[in-house]
Amino acid sequence: MTNTTLPTDTQVLNSLKSVIDPELMVNIVDLGLVYNINIDEQTKHILVEMTLTSTGCPLGDVIKQHATEVLLAQYSGFTNDIILVWNPAWNPSFISEEGKQQLE
Repeated sequence: MTNTTLPTDTQVLNSLKSVIDPELMVNIVDLGLVYNINIDEQTKHILVEMTLTSTGCPLGDVIKQHATEVLLAQYSGFTNDIILVWNPAWNPSFISEEGKQQLE
């Protein structure tokens, strides 16, 4: 189902939960990889700042592309950018309780 109304940060996060890190098999939200979401009502643009588990992650482009595709499919009429940031550096303490359970 696509949504043309202004999404909330929570809705965007819920959409991004369908993006799975192929190495850890946990979604990027529960891994703590998504740092910031900015939704611009005027330009209908969603900006997501996220990181990867390591700067040399070989599947970073795949994860980024999947996140882009999910947001385009979920929020028609909105453009998006997925920006990779490295500060703060990701560490396992960022994983949510749900993510930790998935890793067990």
